[in-house]
Amino acid sequence: MLIIFDCDGVLVDSEIIASEVNLELVKDLGMDITLDELSQRYSGLTAELIFAQVAEELAKPLPDDLAKRSDEMLDAALQQSLQAVAGVHDMLDAMDDARCICSNSTTVRLEQNLKLTNLLDRFRPYIYSALEVRQNLPKPSPDVFLHAAETLGSTPAQTIVIEDSSHGVEGAVAAGMRVIGFVGASHSYAGHAEKLMDAGAETTVHNLSDLPSTVEALKSWSGIGV
Repeated sequence: MLIIFDCDGVLVDSEIIASEVNLELVKDLGMDITLDELSQRYSGLTAELIFAQVAEELAKPLPDDLAKRSDEMLDAALQQSLQAVAGVHDMLDAMDDARCICSNSTTVRLEQNLKLTNLLDRFRPYIYSALEVRQNLPKPSPDVFLHAAETLGSTPAQTIVIEDSSHGVEGAVAAGMRVIGFVGASHSYAGHAEKLMDAGAETTVHNLSDLPSTVEALKSWSGIGV
């Protein structure tokens, strides 16, 4: 069995930091939106996709350097305040299955965040950026999930994905994998669990301590062995 983890908002509590950075930028552009609304709409997307959607909504072109400014501001904020999601190390200690990370972040950003939270050695070298494999397509494309399973010798039916965004859930489902939604990070909002279930997650957890038993239950529900 292969367990694929998203990183931001599942292993490291970075989505709230990214949302706060992007909220500041889009408000400066004249967009009327709250932090919860921004998290609901854009969690899990790359900065380029977020700002493309913002430009469409505002019906005006945005500064060419906006995504670059967002990345620079986010890097500084992450260095200052990033934390691991509560319980992540204990959760990993309790799980014996093969595991990897599939993310829309770049490898550089992933390694930075995993180093800051003492998680890098728990996954290295099995860390995959959707922007750097196959056709370089971010989630909700299934490509990064399929690449990870193929590389690690697993089939989609023998793979469970842990995701916190509807875009990630959709990509994993499109890859033929089963999904557990995680709604316990700081960016979670009212209706988060329902949104992940609507996207195709089979169940959700609020605490990482519940994840090992939930994975085992999902295996038994499908008759999948270890």
